[in-house]
Amino acid sequence: MGSWVEVAADWLSPIYREMKAGLLAGSYLQADETPIRYLDPDGCGQQRQQGWLWVYSQPQGDVVFEWNVSRSREGPRAFLTGFKGQLQTDGYGVYESLARERGGELILIGCWAHARRGFHEALGEGRAVAWIMGQIGQLYAVEKALREHRAGPDLRAAVRAWQSRPVLRRLRRALELIRRRALPKSLLGQAIDYTLSRWEALTRYVDDGRLEIDNNLCENAIRPTAIGKKNFLFIGHPEAGQRSAVIYSVLGSCRRLGINPAEYLQDVFERLPKAKTSEVKSLAPTAWLKAKRDKTRQPV
Repeated sequence: MGSWVEVAADWLSPIYREMKAGLLAGSYLQADETPIRYLDPDGCGQQRQQGWLWVYSQPQGDVVFEWNVSRSREGPRAFLTGFKGQLQTDGYGVYESLARERGGELILIGCWAHARRGFHEALGEGRAVAWIMGQIGQLYAVEKALREHRAGPDLRAAVRAWQSRPVLRRLRRALELIRRRALPKSLLGQAIDYTLSRWEALTRYVDDGRLEIDNNLCENAIRPTAIGKKNFLFIGHPEAGQRSAVIYSVLGSCRRLGINPAEYLQDVFERLPKAKTSEVKSLAPTAWLKAKRDKTRQPV
């Protein structure tokens, strides 16, 4: 069975490369990473090591995982070579370092879910924290209403400028005042410092209706790997990590797009042996789903 998985991943690799190329050709990405154990039979001492699956995605589009044996910036630096645009992440310093290195080519977009998490952990440190959480809740209420109305980018930007920006102005003034009396190493102090130090990145979403308020869609794409880790415990070899990334990418994209994975894989594995290089792009999950819908709409 291990050999079957290896062969399947090899067959899917051209599709994976097309998915990656499609992501990098855009101007907005979300990124995150998750640890995963692997065995290194060639290493010294403790053989079970910690590697990382990095995930990159576009909201409502394909999801691409990449395997690295470290959490250093070399992984995302290599992956994002050639990408120019907006990158939405948490506050991990690797992304901030890359943004400084790339200058205006890479613009960071903050994640309000991570900022809110810090204040949630500080709820026991005074009534001011509950007020702050309430203000962040208002920002999310705006986003909920926009989703319910299926608002497009232009409407999202207009409503955010009208409803969200006043909340952000009020929240920033309050955070600056509260920080003066909050202990720097307290949970509240740390949450305020995290938020204010990334304020520009956290508020960029208001001006661009394509952007999300947080990175949750990307985090949701990572969740199935947690089930995998509970079942298989670790990756058996460093070289097997990228095969896992390929399979997670294809199946994760199917999951996000609402594609039946069994139907997709059966069709793709039947067509790949005869497919020309130029036809591989049409087998990526997003393109495959579009072709299926177009075929369904055709009159009989």
